Amino acid sequence: MRITISKENYLKAIAEAEGEGETVIAATLARWLKVSAPAVTMAIRRLKRDGLIHVSAAGEITLKKQGREIADRVLQRHHLIERMLTEIFGMEWYKVHEEAEQLEHAVSADFERRLIEKLGQSEACPHGNQAGVDRPPDTPKARRDRGWKPLDEVAAGESAKVMSVFERDRSLLEYLDGLGIRPSAELEMLTRNYDATLTLRVAGKSVQLGTTAAAKVWVGR
Repeated sequence: MRITISKENYLKAIAEAEGEGETVIAATLARWLKVSAPAVTMAIRRLKRDGLIHVSAAGEITLKKQGREIADRVLQRHHLIERMLTEIFGMEWYKVHEEAEQLEHAVSADFERRLIEKLGQSEACPHGNQAGVDRPPDTPKARRDRGWKPLDEVAAGESAKVMSVFERDRSLLEYLDGLGIRPSAELEMLTRNYDATLTLRVAGKSVQLGTTAAAKVWVGR
């Protein structure tokens, strides 16, 4: 069985969507990968033929063992590249996801081993997200089990530390960075406002953030 870049992208997208708590169907993949419905239908047919995914009668798509292994390997390489770009080359944390998307398929097993030797087996990428071989999927339930919750659930007067941020939206990452909201940042919820915004104290400054954006940020104590 030949594992193409396209197959890797689909398998990784399934794992990532699951990691955001989504039920994965064909429309989910079309949205995540920005491809047409017919293209998704053909890809699903190939992945199912190769025994990489299971499609339920209701159309829900889940990864089979080999599909999960491939997705985890690509995600591990993606996160290693992100760490390389930030830790070795000093690239801004909000830029590295897009760069890793381009480079992840070109990483050989030998280069991957060398990256691990150089960087170590850190559990998190620069965005605070966890992925990799021999690790359980990083789902909303797994994050809650670690004692984390979305920022939009923090009560007024409560302090928290940013643990992870949704990394697939460059505009969101740049916006959050401008507010000082990035992994390891400490903040305090000042008020929850009537207009679906939050007032936060970050690095001694008062900032406003909408609840939709705040839901993409996971925090812990």
